[in-house]
Amino acid sequence: MVRRKVGIMEAAVLAVALGFLLLGGGSVGDEVRETEAVRKLVARLLGPGPAADFLVSVERALAAESGLDTYSLSGGGGSPVHVRGSTGVAAAAGLHRYLRDFCGCQVAWSGSQLHLPRPLPAVHDELTEATPNRYRYYQNVCTHSYSFVWWDWARWEQEIDWMALNGINLALAWSGQEAIWQRVYLALGLTQSEIDDYFTGPAFLAWERMGNLHTWGGPLPRSWHLKQVYLQHRILDRMRSFGMIPVLPAFAGHVPKAITRVFPQVNVTQLGSWGHFNCSYSCSFLLAPGDPVFPLIGSLFLRELTKEFGTDHIYGADTFNEMQPPSSEPSYLTAATAAVYEAMIAVDPDAVWLLQGWLFQHQPQFWGPAQVKAVLEAVPRGRLLVLDLFAESQPVYIHTASFHGQPFIWCMLHNFGGNHGLFGTLEAVNQGPRAARLFPNSTMVGTGIVPEGIGQNEVVYALMAELGWRKDPVPDLVVWVSGFASRRYGISQPDAGAAWRLLLRSVYNCSGETCSGHNRSPLVKRPSLWMSTTVWYNRSDVFEAWRLLLAAAPNLTASPAFRYDLLDVTRQAVQELVSLCYEEARTAYQKQELDLLLRAGGLLAYKLLPALDELLASDSRFLLGSWLDQARAVAVSEAEAQFYDQNSRYQLTLWGPEGNILDYANKQLAGLVADYYQPRWGLFVETLAQSLAKGVPFQQHEFEKNVFPLEQAFVTNKKRYPSQPQGDTVDLAKKIFLKFHPQAGSL
Repeated sequence: MVRRKVGIMEAAVLAVALGFLLLGGGSVGDEVRETEAVRKLVARLLGPGPAADFLVSVERALAAESGLDTYSLSGGGGSPVHVRGSTGVAAAAGLHRYLRDFCGCQVAWSGSQLHLPRPLPAVHDELTEATPNRYRYYQNVCTHSYSFVWWDWARWEQEIDWMALNGINLALAWSGQEAIWQRVYLALGLTQSEIDDYFTGPAFLAWERMGNLHTWGGPLPRSWHLKQVYLQHRILDRMRSFGMIPVLPAFAGHVPKAITRVFPQVNVTQLGSWGHFNCSYSCSFLLAPGDPVFPLIGSLFLRELTKEFGTDHIYGADTFNEMQPPSSEPSYLTAATAAVYEAMIAVDPDAVWLLQGWLFQHQPQFWGPAQVKAVLEAVPRGRLLVLDLFAESQPVYIHTASFHGQPFIWCMLHNFGGNHGLFGTLEAVNQGPRAARLFPNSTMVGTGIVPEGIGQNEVVYALMAELGWRKDPVPDLVVWVSGFASRRYGISQPDAGAAWRLLLRSVYNCSGETCSGHNRSPLVKRPSLWMSTTVWYNRSDVFEAWRLLLAAAPNLTASPAFRYDLLDVTRQAVQELVSLCYEEARTAYQKQELDLLLRAGGLLAYKLLPALDELLASDSRFLLGSWLDQARAVAVSEAEAQFYDQNSRYQLTLWGPEGNILDYANKQLAGLVADYYQPRWGLFVETLAQSLAKGVPFQQHEFEKNVFPLEQAFVTNKKRYPSQPQGDTVDLAKKIFLKFHPQAGSL
């Protein structure tokens, strides 16, 4: 392919033209299919009766002028509401806009509030809205392991509906790829045993797909492949029915070691270790870009994949995700990048490569200007679509001249490891997309929602999804969050609104490059005397928000979202109290005050943590049993069920055989608190007390040697945990408040 140098402005034009190519047009048959898909979504969401009050149609002509997804709302007030969209996604987003802004409803992971007023409110002047963004992207490669791994079709259907309603038109669809890889590896001459030895277990597939890991937690059962291929077909069919673009995987260059047996002359490099794993599980093999086996494997995989699943011409691949390349020479990086792209276009001449830009900000000491440029300019401009993955905190486009003219998507990462913990950078999120759009010679073509794990901090995702359709930031976040609370609970309740405003100015007001949605609270970390308890907010705001939500409870107990939020804020308050108790216990130890140590440590380990576990047990969304039962439900035998159960436990806790990425994916779930966090805190307090009583220094390495068997025992025990809630959330939250709140008498 002949390449010519173009200026950044021309690159931007090419990027936009590419967007038109991919999203424009569509046949009458597509319009009919997408219309039917949205009509069925309305019926699933509202029920067949209320759904009859909405007339939905997909009309490509709506976007004829701008070429951007557009919706139009009219009617209501005694007549049907007419929702028109240029695509199925646009129509679904228009429906969501009507439900949110005209009806005061909310669609949410934790429970939607869909109480429609009667008659339906009128849209007095036809409302037409076009997105300023070519794409609204969703998912991180890691989300498939931290959140989606055990999902069945019913849960996927809910998520794709959520995606459509939030205007998502570009998303990963990576299920079932290991079955395709198995076919390719067998065709190349690998044995089934060699393939089984290569794949990780289901809970760790994200990192096998990015070349970080192999083998750990495997092998994959045959039934896994069959179920995932079936699931992928349903996922793709539903996504395409809305007019979404599914992003399929492509070959990034990583291969099993057994390739060297089949091709003895093959040129491979063994990369370094990752995540504190030794080479039994990491140090992946990377094909040299000039080796003839590279295009062979890349084209075999993509041909087999697209034969099975079809294609929408956008493919994801990450060669150096958290993996240092074997050479920093620009010529090598150019060749390695070009090899991946050329293997794509050998099968699909229209291929566009979606690249996670995490590597550039994760290892800035390696990725200097010359190295970044070598990667970005190795692919024709407009054929590489870069995700600026952590743009709300550490944007890369600013330091790379808007990715050297390649189109990019401004992404909010927000969450690491699927952790619980109230956190957000709402002001940065609110301002970020417009700033990127206005950046000199910007090649921004969309916004993205890319958490490692979902099902937490829904206010953050509600804002980011709304920004995908806004040209400008929300003018007043205080007003916006008050409206969010009213929509969430179906009623404007003063105490609840005040609580959310306090949360906005505290936990959701993190700013600067140090902000990271990774819960490092002492509660969920292996105890030591050197843990940080520093937070970016005033803890008293959390305690006061807790009090206000309890004060609001008599009016809101019928709301599932309110009960979820009350539990979540109470959980956060207990997390703060654990930090304060830890500080007291540590100070008491340092001052050699045994009584104070036992009092503070005992309160933490034997009062607060059991109370937290009891509270979490009152809601099915915070049950370890629910999480593990999802995993077991995928199995076709008891042996498989136990295998998946253990995969899940490892991910939540040790992450590797030796605690390699210990507690990275921490959660606060009933059962996990009682049988994992509490025992090790009990051992820590006991060890400190013995240290003082015997007059010998506390030895962290000795404690770690003693606590590891406790952690391991949780992973390997076969205890079944309840998957049905017990107790009343409101009563338990009030009980904890009255017992532990610093000013409990104020309720």
